[in-house]
Amino acid sequence: MASLRELLYRAYNRSLSKQLQADRVPRHVGVMLDGNRRWAKARGADTAHGHRAGADNIQPLLEWCDEAGVEVVTLWLLSTDNLNRSATELEPLLRIIEEVVAELAASKRWRLHVVGARDLLPSGTAAALATAADSTVEVEGMLVNVAIGYGGRQEIADAVRSLLAEHAAKGTPLAELARTLEVEHISEHLYTKGQPDPDLVIRTSGEQRLGGFLLWQSAHSEFYFCEAFWPDFRKVDFLRALRSYAERERRFGA
Repeated sequence: MASLRELLYRAYNRSLSKQLQADRVPRHVGVMLDGNRRWAKARGADTAHGHRAGADNIQPLLEWCDEAGVEVVTLWLLSTDNLNRSATELEPLLRIIEEVVAELAASKRWRLHVVGARDLLPSGTAAALATAADSTVEVEGMLVNVAIGYGGRQEIADAVRSLLAEHAAKGTPLAELARTLEVEHISEHLYTKGQPDPDLVIRTSGEQRLGGFLLWQSAHSEFYFCEAFWPDFRKVDFLRALRSYAERERRFGA
């Protein structure tokens, strides 16, 4: 039998859900899954335990997004800075990431797209992620970007590099490219090209900074900072983020 606390929690969730209006739900939500290590430390557990607990919370989040009508979700699972961690922490983390991405792909519920500098990842990890994403190409569900080996500055540098290579192949003179270059031309070479920019970016663990997440795309995003460590992030926290977003008057830089 459910406890009184559980019943009240469910009732509060239903109340929050009813407050959401379909036309006020963000199309694209970016999530910075932060706090796994601190969550583990607070429990006297090793870092890998925190990462596994965080991985277990990813599918529920995607289900909540699906229920709300979100079209695109970007999950930041591993930054370029994280690649500099010790092998004793990084190797188990990479295995956990490979496993959770494979599980998401196997569900056939969402279309996965890996974003990040794959050339910086171990070849086995890059291949496993590519295989998982390729297996969901025909899935018509919500698009889920899994950002692994991702850094906003790295993405912009890669986009500019790709743009220059494209025009070099066409024989475009550098002076002409400099004269005609527009913002949209760089956008077309981002990892998320063709996708809507994030309307809402959520960061867990109480940190109130971007840390390089979707630097280009988040120019007009709304931000929501949650105190809970990622493994403790609940549906009620997600619904509160959506409610906060819906109550704001978006100005898009104006």
